[in-house]
Amino acid sequence: MHSHPPRIGIIGSGAIGGFYGLMLARAGFDVHFLLRSEYQAVCERGLSLDSAVHGALHMRVQAYVSAADMPPCDWLLIGAKATSNEQLAPLIVQAAAPGAKVVLLQNGLGVEEQLRPALRSDMHLLGGLCFICVNRLAPGVIRHQALGAVNLGYHSGPASDCGVALVNEGAGLFQAAGIDSQAMPNLALARWQKLVWNVPYNGLSVLLGASTSPLMADSNSRELIQALMAEVVQGAAACGHVLPAGYAEHLFQVTERMPDYWPSMYHDHVHKRPLELEAIYAEPLARARAAGCSMPRTEMLYQALSFIDCSDRPA
Repeated sequence: MHSHPPRIGIIGSGAIGGFYGLMLARAGFDVHFLLRSEYQAVCERGLSLDSAVHGALHMRVQAYVSAADMPPCDWLLIGAKATSNEQLAPLIVQAAAPGAKVVLLQNGLGVEEQLRPALRSDMHLLGGLCFICVNRLAPGVIRHQALGAVNLGYHSGPASDCGVALVNEGAGLFQAAGIDSQAMPNLALARWQKLVWNVPYNGLSVLLGASTSPLMADSNSRELIQALMAEVVQGAAACGHVLPAGYAEHLFQVTERMPDYWPSMYHDHVHKRPLELEAIYAEPLARARAAGCSMPRTEMLYQALSFIDCSDRPA
């Protein structure tokens, strides 16, 4: 436990980091935001949230342009995309207090394994699975359309109890901020579960230029979504992670009830940012293949997205 109230750092203060950081700050926690291109705008105008669930929120926040200027943080929430983990690692270490808990609020598989070697041995690494419809409208301005839960699982570090106490502590922070948060005893299983949604909707939004409502309204895309979901479920099972019965259909039905939503990969594509193809597609495909499981539709989607991603990059 902390001898002082926990100090929380947000690295990657875009839609995800900004939303959870603001909610924690509103609840009275000591929250510090590391920003890059949005630093000046946030310093001048603060951070704003337009939430269909929690209402409007505007706050002046503790913002930094350099990790060296941040106070040592007990908890670090990483809201930046996995594509930037190599550049993020030194910033995380620089901002981490002794024994810091680092929570990766990222999609896909292998993100913890990618980051772990760059962290100190005293640091704990957790995975955070965000179930939320949120996007950035402008510098320092975030729109939250629906959902919001973030579930936590322990990956690695010096905890002697498999991180149970730390995971519960982290979930408690979010719960105190009005965010639904549960401890996940099996982080690998939880990451496969999240892929059941991310694989079809992220990729198809880019490939077809369509948000969730049009994708769910068309019989052909509905059939493709369900087929992709089924492949992810099969891939997970081949890797030893059997998902709950009916889980894919549950996510399908949840999406039908959601407001129309453009997934994060579509926004990355529009703004010519690298797509999270390694963690969301390449790594799951490789693990399933090594376990003897073929995922042909997912493979084709990955190949098409790889072409688009290369076309988006400057020559």
